[in-house]
Amino acid sequence: MNDVSRPDPDALLAQLRNDEARALRGKLRIYFGASAGVGKTWAMLSAAQRERTTGRDVLIGVIETHGRTETAALLTGLDTLPLRELDYRGRTLAEFDLDAALARKPAVLLVDELAHTNAPGSRHAKRWQDVQELLAAGIEVWSALNVQHLESLNGTVGAITGVRVHETVPDTVLDEADEVVLVDVTPDELTARLAAGKVYLPQQAERAAQNFFRKGNLIALREIALRRTAEHVEDDVRGWRVEQSGAGGNGQGRELQAWNTSGAILACVGPHEGAAQTVRTAARLAGQLNVRWHAVYVETPRLQRLAAAERDRTLAVLKLAEELGAATAVLTGSDVAEQLAEQARRLNCATLVLGRAEPATGWRRWWPAGVQPLARALAQRAPALDIMEVARAESSRRLSRTQLEGMRIDSDDHEKAPTHWPAYAWAAATSIALTLICTPLAHVLELSNIVMLFLLGVVGVAMRFGRGPAALAALLNVAAFDYFFVPPRLSFAVSDVQYVLTFAIMLGVGLLVGQLTAGLRFAAGVSASRERRARSLFELTRELSAALESSQVITLGTAAVQGHFGGDALVLVTDAADQLMLPADPPKGFDPQVADWAFRHAQPAGLATATLAAQAWHYVPLQAPMRVRGVLALSPAQPRWLLIPEQAQQLDTLARQIAIALERVHYVEVAQQAVVEMESERLRNALLGAISHDVRTPLTALIVLAESLQTLPPEEHGNTARAIVAQAHELHALVNNLLDMARLESGIAGGAVNLRRDWQSVEEVVGSAIRAARTSLGNTVVQTALDPDLPLVEFDAVLIERVLVNLLENATKYGAPPIVVGARAEPGTLVLTVRDHGPGLPAALLGHEQKLFDKFTRGEVESATPGVGLGLAICKAVVNAHGGEIAAGNARDGGAEFTVTLPRREPPEPAEAQL
Repeated sequence: MNDVSRPDPDALLAQLRNDEARALRGKLRIYFGASAGVGKTWAMLSAAQRERTTGRDVLIGVIETHGRTETAALLTGLDTLPLRELDYRGRTLAEFDLDAALARKPAVLLVDELAHTNAPGSRHAKRWQDVQELLAAGIEVWSALNVQHLESLNGTVGAITGVRVHETVPDTVLDEADEVVLVDVTPDELTARLAAGKVYLPQQAERAAQNFFRKGNLIALREIALRRTAEHVEDDVRGWRVEQSGAGGNGQGRELQAWNTSGAILACVGPHEGAAQTVRTAARLAGQLNVRWHAVYVETPRLQRLAAAERDRTLAVLKLAEELGAATAVLTGSDVAEQLAEQARRLNCATLVLGRAEPATGWRRWWPAGVQPLARALAQRAPALDIMEVARAESSRRLSRTQLEGMRIDSDDHEKAPTHWPAYAWAAATSIALTLICTPLAHVLELSNIVMLFLLGVVGVAMRFGRGPAALAALLNVAAFDYFFVPPRLSFAVSDVQYVLTFAIMLGVGLLVGQLTAGLRFAAGVSASRERRARSLFELTRELSAALESSQVITLGTAAVQGHFGGDALVLVTDAADQLMLPADPPKGFDPQVADWAFRHAQPAGLATATLAAQAWHYVPLQAPMRVRGVLALSPAQPRWLLIPEQAQQLDTLARQIAIALERVHYVEVAQQAVVEMESERLRNALLGAISHDVRTPLTALIVLAESLQTLPPEEHGNTARAIVAQAHELHALVNNLLDMARLESGIAGGAVNLRRDWQSVEEVVGSAIRAARTSLGNTVVQTALDPDLPLVEFDAVLIERVLVNLLENATKYGAPPIVVGARAEPGTLVLTVRDHGPGLPAALLGHEQKLFDKFTRGEVESATPGVGLGLAICKAVVNAHGGEIAAGNARDGGAEFTVTLPRREPPEPAEAQL
């Protein structure tokens, strides 16, 4: 087999993923026309009627008939969704009901007027955004669009028709449409329809014929619509060929691969009015070439001092570029050409799109470098870069009203920022001070040295206050030097023409120093900002790496976001049911419904977004590799920061780090839970394995003895009954050990064992333990070796008695009589001993005696002696709860000896003991 013709596995996998994603997403059909009146809505309703006759569920979400009877007649038989009423400034507005459409979920939904702007208070600002949410829910949507509503063509159409359309749709919506149906009529036919009243009412039709619907306009719009439709068809062909080239279909893999294109486009956004047209042209060019594109804005020291309105205009253009599919960035530097050339090399861009400079006026027309300095500088720095100039358009891009409302505090502060008059005052004061200092030195120092002192003052002012005050100081120093020190003194007259050169050098050096210092201060500010962003990310990553609980991640993430952006921040996580946990006492302006929407749709919402932009908070989903782990809500101190690409990327990076940390902590908890479950399963298996034999043996004996009562003579019934009682006691002791161990383990896990401490007599506890163990002891001899005058000791008598009973039973099972129980008082402790005279501990346990006190551990692995190995474990748990120790070993004279050491204190006086 020829390997060249084999399908590419990566391409096949990518195609499968793309097909799967598109299968879950609804299809979008757009009826596209050159202008209003060509019959887009009529064609869409006609197709809907045909679909209805085939049995498909067709629903009208919103249709604009504009009073046309022919169009209204096509609504017959089609289900219509009621519109939603919104109150706005005392008026009731009817809008498309997005939530009702999502709940109804028809097979086909008709949503007319794709470029429509929704009323304030709607979830999305634009109707095309509603359509995007419908498509994500798997609903097929049909809509209509005119060519003048495309964002990239807005300026071109406005220049042709003289009518500016403010309702626009990003080109990506049309590009991503599954079907584009061109509805076209000739200009003459459209003009005839307009005159017949089939487009507008008579008065509106007359005005439209005189303005927009002129024949030249209609011809140009028709051409643009045909070209745009052809581009979409070409994209479909190119996409099909790319799929075929990747899959190697039809044996044409190598030929089709030659259609791939490369070379990105870089659009330069400037502060001038026509920057939006530059972005639109770059988007159009990128769409035609099917390449990626970027938009950058280079901020220089001069541009940094722009007014708030001009800075807002630049941010609006960058926002427009993002909506059109560009990757945006804000660069900083004093040389715009150098920054653009470096960015083009870094992004591998082949074409740079610039706005055409304003024509030179006045004396600038005669300045040689005034023709196009930026284009010349770019041509010198990047000779291989294609440079395209875009014609200026009488349009500008501004922030929406809702965005401006969120930014108003920052904008007002920027406009009302006071002028730095104190800096200029200090510059003047420095010149006066230098003049006063140099006056008595005029007869001592040469004039050249006095010039150096004045220059030193300019340097100091430039370092401290910047370019403007340094220029003022340079001018004042030259004037002071001329007036007070250059002969003739106290006069601006100059006796020697050479001093004119001195003045020029002083002024030039002062201005140059001020310029260089301002550039250094600007570069230092940029570096500090970058270092601040990097440090915040580094600190958050370092601290999150040590977090082991979700609460720690929430605290660290909230502190990091607040530390960088200021204002208020909330990190909302999910509960066990994967539902967003909302704060019980939300801060001012926080909307839980918007946060829940951002979580469910995994999309940003609120301030500085296209969804519910009037909100005072910005909501970012915490998207982890596996799923959304929560929502980051932010009310920044400077809302404008959210429109700056670098700051928006910083927020997204912080949110991603928080999401990854939450997911890591989640899986740590899952792993811990799995370990606990494994340990519980191991203990359960060990318990079942240990008691399977020891519980079955007495039960079997009881059954056999009970059955033998029916056949044994009456005189044997007594012995059988006693045997039954003995087996029942053995089973009872086994069950008691299991219950005691469970109770002690539960108490230890909960933090402590409940002890009923009281002052007890050791002799009485030893005696009661021997009596309680008599059934197990049988005829075994038990001796006591108790010191006389044992003091009262504070402990839980029931539990210590249980310890002694278990030790006595253990000695009976594994040792030999006599069994000796001893007790002695030592300074600060009470020592209890139980020893037997048997073979002692097994040799395998010597040096590892503490293993005897583990659960389900027996001295002999295989033994006929009944037991599950819990007696000594219970003893250890009780002794440890009292703060004591228990040990095992072999006695000197043979046999095993167990030693219990309990802490004690001096007993109280009799009166105190009674209390």
